[in-house]
Amino acid sequence: MEGPLGKASGSSSLAYPSSSSSFFSSFWSSALRSKTLPPPSESSVRTNSGDGLVRRLGLFDLVLLGVGASIGAGIFVVTGTVARDAGPGVTVSFILAGASCVLNALCYAELASRFPALVGGAYLYSYTAFNELTAFLVFAQLMVDYHIGAASIARSLASYVVTLLELFPFFKDNIPTWIGHGGQEFLGGALSINLLAPIILAVLTLILSQGVKESSALNSIMTTTKVIIVIFVIFAGAFEVDIKNWSPFAPNGFEAILTGATVVFFAYVGFDAVANSAEESKRPQRDLPIGILGSLLICATLYIGVCLVITGMVPYQLLGEEAPLAEAFASKGMKYVSILISIGAVAGLTTTLLVGLYVQSRLYLGLGRDGLLPSMFSKVHPTRHTPIHSQVWVGVVASLLAGLFNVHMLSHILSVGSLTGYSVVAACVIVLRWSEKASNLISPNWISSWREGVLCLLVVACSGFCAGLFYRVSAPLVLTLSATVVALIAVVALQYRQVYTLALGFSCPGVPIIPAICIFFNIFLFAQLHYEAWIRFIVLSIITVCIYGVYGQYHADPTSGNPLVYHRAPVGDDAD
Repeated sequence: MEGPLGKASGSSSLAYPSSSSSFFSSFWSSALRSKTLPPPSESSVRTNSGDGLVRRLGLFDLVLLGVGASIGAGIFVVTGTVARDAGPGVTVSFILAGASCVLNALCYAELASRFPALVGGAYLYSYTAFNELTAFLVFAQLMVDYHIGAASIARSLASYVVTLLELFPFFKDNIPTWIGHGGQEFLGGALSINLLAPIILAVLTLILSQGVKESSALNSIMTTTKVIIVIFVIFAGAFEVDIKNWSPFAPNGFEAILTGATVVFFAYVGFDAVANSAEESKRPQRDLPIGILGSLLICATLYIGVCLVITGMVPYQLLGEEAPLAEAFASKGMKYVSILISIGAVAGLTTTLLVGLYVQSRLYLGLGRDGLLPSMFSKVHPTRHTPIHSQVWVGVVASLLAGLFNVHMLSHILSVGSLTGYSVVAACVIVLRWSEKASNLISPNWISSWREGVLCLLVVACSGFCAGLFYRVSAPLVLTLSATVVALIAVVALQYRQVYTLALGFSCPGVPIIPAICIFFNIFLFAQLHYEAWIRFIVLSIITVCIYGVYGQYHADPTSGNPLVYHRAPVGDDAD
């Protein structure tokens, strides 16, 4: 008997490894376990228990959370850097990347509306749609991105803070490098001591540990500040725009614009943080989809405005490399705007770091509840209602990395977790829409409909990687087109050889086509990453599987979830 997702259901799928079975059979029986969650009902989750999180985030808080996670110093740097290659066409690059992220956001929005209001995000979705091991792998890839990213952002924030302090004569040229500017290197560069970065992380960790109300208040203030500054920068720069600088609009052709889109895609990453706040949202089924899409659209609008201003103020070939926006205003005699930009960068980095630490702790909380990590991570403070142990842990890890190592050099191996996580979420939307009726309609004897569908999803992903690889090495166009055609064939199979049900709540349109496009483009971008990022993906996956084999398979329980209770969803035509 197969369940709603085409996987074996019943007690056998949840059986724990026994001493009589071999290690590998025990490993696979554990790895293929999955969660079965109830339909989205706020009443199915205890929200006010003494050891649980508290619902304090309204719609406005969620929108600011998404904006705070996405817009950092990149808006003041990445826009100009890409414009040097794409010209004024960088605006189109941001539009293309934003459109792609909107498709990913639609997938997140459906799952956020569909699932009970629980922490976990991509980890929880993949645990339900696929299996335990896939969920653990998704978590591991995301965590490396978050840990290294938090340390890198903390160092950048420390540098900006020192820059602002040096505006005062007392601090000018009196702050040593080991305080905040870069770091003091030892042992041939193996160590790079930075004192201010871990202090900043400690302060933010303390604020987050006090409660979501306090951390949300800080995020709201800082996010509002940076948005106001960005809007002011756009309006101030609009009066200095010379439309002659927009011609030629695409000096290096559409290929440079497309390449720019693959770069600026990462400027939008962060909206998924809203999905991880589900358990602390007042009305999650309504507010989470709006928060995800609303924050993304706000970010896209601000990015496009900055692009138009910066390329209109200064000819694209004259834009600076490190601080193009600040330099553009300085060249127009508006140095006071440069100071505002530095303040905006500090506010932007602070919110990005704050939300990143927040999301990490909630993911650790979810794994602690499920037993994939030690139970200490599942503890919630009885009065502050924060995952105190998880929060302190992520703060300590980030502080050690930021205080002792120059993690900027690891930036080229980042974004692996985000791209794989987005791809898995898109796949989850398709899998969770499959109807049980499909197995009786289209499946041949040699393969179940569920496995056939998963195989098609893998073909789409592999085709996206091949197309991206061919594009990266400037292979003949026919190879890229061939990979795309193979992906299209797999999408057609998904469309006509599976039966889909309607989603309750917010529904991602165009399933399975839109989620399949997300998978293809995300993996296309994956192929554009540095080859060391691919090595990181493989090595970390192997390490994660080993950790799961040693610890996770023996302690995980998909029916747990303290202090939450999971119930089996009804089976039938409308089980979806």
